[in-house]
Amino acid sequence: MKKRCDWAKNEPNITYHDIEWGVPQHDDKKLFEFLILEGAQAGLSWSTILNRREGYRDAFSNFDVVAVSKYTQNHVEKLIKNEKIIRNKLKINSAISNAKKFIEIQQKFGSFDQYLWRFVNNKPIRNSFHNYSDIPTHTVLSEQLSTDLKKHGFTFVGPTICYAFMQAIGMVNDHTVDCFKYSK
Repeated sequence: MKKRCDWAKNEPNITYHDIEWGVPQHDDKKLFEFLILEGAQAGLSWSTILNRREGYRDAFSNFDVVAVSKYTQNHVEKLIKNEKIIRNKLKINSAISNAKKFIEIQQKFGSFDQYLWRFVNNKPIRNSFHNYSDIPTHTVLSEQLSTDLKKHGFTFVGPTICYAFMQAIGMVNDHTVDCFKYSK
């Protein structure tokens, strides 16, 4: 039996942990997906979001940033009624607004990936935590990313959300040292 990080005890967390969490991600579409999902997760459990991921895919045009950036008030009203996602108007409006800002970053830096990964000099930070309880909820670096994203007009990108985002997309490897994914 594989030893996993303590939070990956049941589905959908196990599959997400084994396949995606902490794996360096450089595809802008996937980065946009995780940005939306991490913003939606604020105040909720990650498994709640994972269980609604397909609903988010359907609701947000398969995470097509250009399509989402063009969403209107009619889209917002439909999304608020969509039981397959978190029906929080602030989070929904944030996803649409962040899509517009995401495109601006792409235009300015060539890609969101290039913008983002420069915060870690294009190399994942590898931590060595022995216990899940030792992993911080935010760091100086996630505070810097949060501040910079906010300067660019992003919302729902506080330091804790940014750190979870950094973990999810592999900018930070926070698999505990006894986890089978730690050394991969």
